[in-house]
Amino acid sequence: MILAKLAYKSLLNRRASVLLTLFTIAISVMLLLSIERVRIDAKSSFSNTISGTDLIVGARTGDIQLLLSSVFRIGHTNNGVSWKSYQYITSQRGVKWSIPISLGDSHKGQAVLGTTLDYFSHYRFAKKQNLIFNKGHPFAAINEVVLGSEVANKLGYKLNDSIVISHGMGNTSFHHHDDNPFKVVGILNPTGTPVDKTLHIPLAAIDLIHGGKASHEHEHEHEHDEHNNLVGHPKQITAFLMGFNSPLYTLQIRRNINQYKPEALLGIMPTVTLKELWEMLAIVEKILLLFSAVVVLVSLLGMLTTLLANLSQRRRELAILRSVGARPWHLFTLISIESLLTTLLGCLVGSALYYLVIFSASGYLQSHAGISVNITMLSYYELGLIGVIMAAGFVIGLIPATRAYFYSLSDGMSIKA
Repeated sequence: MILAKLAYKSLLNRRASVLLTLFTIAISVMLLLSIERVRIDAKSSFSNTISGTDLIVGARTGDIQLLLSSVFRIGHTNNGVSWKSYQYITSQRGVKWSIPISLGDSHKGQAVLGTTLDYFSHYRFAKKQNLIFNKGHPFAAINEVVLGSEVANKLGYKLNDSIVISHGMGNTSFHHHDDNPFKVVGILNPTGTPVDKTLHIPLAAIDLIHGGKASHEHEHEHEHDEHNNLVGHPKQITAFLMGFNSPLYTLQIRRNINQYKPEALLGIMPTVTLKELWEMLAIVEKILLLFSAVVVLVSLLGMLTTLLANLSQRRRELAILRSVGARPWHLFTLISIESLLTTLLGCLVGSALYYLVIFSASGYLQSHAGISVNITMLSYYELGLIGVIMAAGFVIGLIPATRAYFYSLSDGMSIKA
């Protein structure tokens, strides 16, 4: 206890250099915990880019290719799904809901998605969060469009603005559908997913802008569909999402889809495919882990440098302690306690800074990066990381403590030339 009090008073006496070392350790702990939290939650959020959807069905390509085209709007499929097949599959027992989607058009580089009102009711992201309107409401007419948050912000659109859809994806388009302008009736809240970069129009509008027949010509064929004027009767769609009453139906219908004879279709389970895609991006995770380790190592080396520099200046102080009866192991223990206290205080301050940063940045990470950050108590894994830092700090402190052990009284009291 006496050595602990002496170590504490010694730290207070050298508070300027100690605060600098403490601050360095705190920043490294804050960065380590923040990077690890973002890494873990980024993996979780990536897996939940689409949530609550049991199956995605499209033309038979590859699992990842279908996921990228239908969810991330990356790439495209050469074939689609016939409307007849869509109706047949979604009419099977156990199907709770379905969302047809049609891609292929764009507006100033942003994807245009044709769908139905079920999209706004059943589409989920993150941890089964539903889409919420920041302004306006879902489309109710064939010439209305709902914008993702990033489209509205980036292009400066507001409610009641008119926009023109272009044929083809990307920034360059050779055909603009000027004869069918769309009115902005809704703007969605940020989700941090591809939804933010998407323009949503009625499925029937896709056929109409491509020269198809107006949907009202088919109303007598589908009187049971109250939203038929928004659905129309397209020849084919890009893909469709499905939800089931039971996981058993998911496996059964997926098998039937993959063996479907009228056309080559593929049914994928998005949660499984997202995990496969993340495994392909594992190098990013390893880089973040490496960066975290380097940050901690640099801070501990900085502490070692400071302790050694201070030790050279404290030779006279240590010699005086020896002269009043302190033994070499007393000096060894004193320096070890000082380094341990500095590391402990650095970890405590770093943990506080971590919560401050995570709390401040959680909203931004959700809306701009799609990372849903969990603000919870430190997990056993995170406490383990702090424990490793504490142990490393203690081991680092043994180096100057060992040097202090071997300092002699004459070395401390002698006058250097």
